[in-house]
Amino acid sequence: MSNCIAQKLLQKGKTVLYQTAPVLLESVIDYKMSKQKNTSDNIYKSVLETDLLIIDDLGTESLNSMKLSELFTILNTRILNLNNKVTKTIISTNLNIKDIFNNYEERIGSRIAGYYDIYYFYGDDLRFNKKKS
Repeated sequence: MSNCIAQKLLQKGKTVLYQTAPVLLESVIDYKMSKQKNTSDNIYKSVLETDLLIIDDLGTESLNSMKLSELFTILNTRILNLNNKVTKTIISTNLNIKDIFNNYEERIGSRIAGYYDIYYFYGDDLRFNKKKS
């Protein structure tokens, strides 16, 4: 579903960044910790300002205080339009809302519960179906 949404927005000339939660958070932290911040490759600015950010597999990353802080900043900046432009975010996860509150700080859980529409998808995993064919 996320891929279909991303494709339609790209066709309309919008910017889309699609990344798994572990890679996204590691990339942001690596960029922020780097002494040689290349302005032409500013992953942090891209994460905050892309028209659509798709965070895939939230809950598969190993958590620490730095990652929690970065996740909060990313979500909060995009929700409140602190980047001075309207941006949208899709989060995919196998966690239910209770797990999100248990695994993440309350301020992250409350933003996900309060600012995102939550949809549950049921059915067979398409990756398993591809192996059978």
